[in-house]
Amino acid sequence: MDAPFGFVALLGVIALAGMIMRNTLILVDQVRQDLEAGHGLREPIVESTVRRARPVLLTALAAILAFWGPMAMAMIGGLTVATLATLFVVPALYGLALRRGEAPRPAAPSAAPFLPAVEQARG
Repeated sequence: MDAPFGFVALLGVIALAGMIMRNTLILVDQVRQDLEAGHGLREPIVESTVRRARPVLLTALAAILAFWGPMAMAMIGGLTVATLATLFVVPALYGLALRRGEAPRPAAPSAAPFLPAVEQARG
């Protein structure tokens, strides 16, 4: 895009990584909850993706429209690709992992402090 990739753009990429992780964590957690509720394999993945599509798209659009300059270019491109990946690639990979007989792994101990925040956000 013929723009410098300086400090501000680097900050945008770091913020982008956080947004991608949050969106993915929320989606995978919703699928896990639906699976634990006793549903089959396909239904929780599709329903969770549909249920979480609006929040993921709205937060991505809000972030895309909030930035300017080189940071905006890094954020817009990254969030566009990451949002599509969150809504299409992550559910497909999650379903593939479950089909191969790999049960979802529990969160690592270092991720445990973030899980109550996700529960509170869900309200």
